Amino acid sequence: MSDSLPTIAILGAGSMGGAILGGLRSVEVDGGIRVTNRTAAKADAITGENVFSLATEVDADANRRAVSGARIVVLGVKPVGIVPLLTEIADALEPDAAVVSVAAGVPLAAMEAVWGGALLRAMPNTPSLVGRGVTGVASGSRAGESDLALVVRLFETVGSVLVVEESRIDALSTISGSGPAYVFYLIEQLTRTAIDAGFTPEEAALMVNDTFLGAAELLRASGVPPQELRRRVTSPNGTTERAIAELETADLKSLFDRATASALARAKEIAAGA
Repeated sequence: MSDSLPTIAILGAGSMGGAILGGLRSVEVDGGIRVTNRTAAKADAITGENVFSLATEVDADANRRAVSGARIVVLGVKPVGIVPLLTEIADALEPDAAVVSVAAGVPLAAMEAVWGGALLRAMPNTPSLVGRGVTGVASGSRAGESDLALVVRLFETVGSVLVVEESRIDALSTISGSGPAYVFYLIEQLTRTAIDAGFTPEEAALMVNDTFLGAAELLRASGVPPQELRRRVTSPNGTTERAIAELETADLKSLFDRATASALARAKEIAAGA
């Protein structure tokens, strides 16, 4: 298999589309990358080597022009815009195009009702911006193995990829998609505790941010399960053991169960148009 990717179109290069574009700059893309944005200013800002950027406010056919000849098409607009965008470009898509939506809550069936080719869904998360993303990918009924392989290779440029059935992709989004927010929230709260303990905001940020980063890197580098790493930090009858006992009274597992169930319910509401 060639290390290069075929021609790619990214329609809507916001934060996630921009992350994908950033990952693609490190690989060879035969035929180049076509990117669309609403404004000329945004389009001009991302034009570069092998990147052809178009603005819909200047060219009403920008999206259709971008997908002409593209083997992979990424729909990077908000959920409410996915079906209208696909309707707009449907007759301009190549018959062998693999079209992948990165919008939450828009089911493949809704897209397959608009276009008869290979459709997929992907749920990347924000660490994709720094090449440490986790992306869930699900294939539609008309997407073949080659289409899936191309989309997996695309998202591997920004991190790890997990292939799942569509029935599990919304649940995946409540873990890896929303997960960074959970981590940031924990960091935020521990930082507040550090400040209340007498540290300056700068000292607290250094301690807490670097502790989370260091723990994550240790987990990644060691290959040791988190429960074992936690055990190694927790000396019998020590200070950490006492702290963990307090955390356990909060029943964090049930709390995360409720949080992810709430997020999943909202994804279903979005799918239903609520």
